Amino acid sequence: MNYILYAVPFFFLLIALELLVDRWRGVSTYRLADAINSLSAGVLSTTSGLLTRVVGLVAYTLAWQQLALFELSADSLWVWLVAFVFYDFCYYWNHRLGHERNVLWAAHSVHHQSEDYNLSTALRQTSTGFIFGWIFYLPMALAGVPPLVFLTVGALNLLYQFWVHTRHVPKLGWLEWVFITPSNHRVHHAQNPVYMDRNYGGVFILWDRLFGTFQEELDEEPVIFGVTTPLASWNPLWANAQFYVALWRDAVRAESWWDRLRIWFMPTGWRPADVAAQYPQAKADLSQFVKFEVPLSGAQKVYAVLQFTVYLLGGTYLLAVGEGLSLPALLLGLGWMAFGLYVIGAWLENRPQARRLEMLRLALNLPLAWLTLQLGLLAAQPLFWPLLLAYSLLSLLALWWTPRRMPVPA
Repeated sequence: MNYILYAVPFFFLLIALELLVDRWRGVSTYRLADAINSLSAGVLSTTSGLLTRVVGLVAYTLAWQQLALFELSADSLWVWLVAFVFYDFCYYWNHRLGHERNVLWAAHSVHHQSEDYNLSTALRQTSTGFIFGWIFYLPMALAGVPPLVFLTVGALNLLYQFWVHTRHVPKLGWLEWVFITPSNHRVHHAQNPVYMDRNYGGVFILWDRLFGTFQEELDEEPVIFGVTTPLASWNPLWANAQFYVALWRDAVRAESWWDRLRIWFMPTGWRPADVAAQYPQAKADLSQFVKFEVPLSGAQKVYAVLQFTVYLLGGTYLLAVGEGLSLPALLLGLGWMAFGLYVIGAWLENRPQARRLEMLRLALNLPLAWLTLQLGLLAAQPLFWPLLLAYSLLSLLALWWTPRRMPVPA
């Protein structure tokens, strides 16, 4: 069962509820472009996961079949309970190393790039975590935890983490000693020096208390969310590539071949001495911290929301039918999603080429639709072509009508 797919309506219901609480309390924890960027990263992650999650699943299943030390039954309740706790233990180390090693941080940093903190941030996930993430769960396979149990407790662990991404829930008393809560997870998303690289658990805070990585949220130290090297972009593709590109540039610039190799697996932030000297990177002064923002007209914002809604529905559809699609159909669907979300990001950044990119995206609708029918990604319906043509023409008219707000000079 795809638990994430069934949870999608509840995610957006809770996001709507959080927006109402924002209004009721007279605060603003959301910014439109930031929320769309977080959701875009999430849509890209789930759709690309239809192709990439097989890496971890195959590795886990093979290890379970060939190397399991015990034969555990999915019919036993205690196996599920132990597996739930065991998964969170493995998640702790996956998460911790994701902050402590360059190449792992390159994948995980996507989740931390938002400079806001709300329920949309929870959906901001990496598309490249599959490369190394599966390694940390092999101990469960060796212990004999069946793949069905592993996949289910993993999904439940991820679902639990959704609700802790909010600023509206205060400290929760004794629960702070046992579970990950909104308070101690706000600490995890901070870039304040006192808070950085703390509170790694997914469900239980016990691991952090046991291994010395716990930090309480302090009243005298308000959390500043984000990363110390800001993304400064609404492009979900760049969000996934940013730190990999930074590592690659440093590797190419290094004189030592040893430094070029080891930079990927060194502690996060480590750079070859010669590169650091020649290309210094100054860290932002948090006392002068300003969130990344691009001025947009109201019409530009409405257009972005409407177009993003199309891709949100498309991503949900792919998640629902993806397991029955051929590889070419999946690749086409992922390509359509990636390009469209890239264009929406360019639109939110008010880039000069955004309108041309949007016209290209709309012009590609008809040929891409024909391909989707040929590959079985969509089933032919009587109203399909009229609706697609109407959507494309209305979008073009709205694009022509939408005034562009010029960026405010820095």
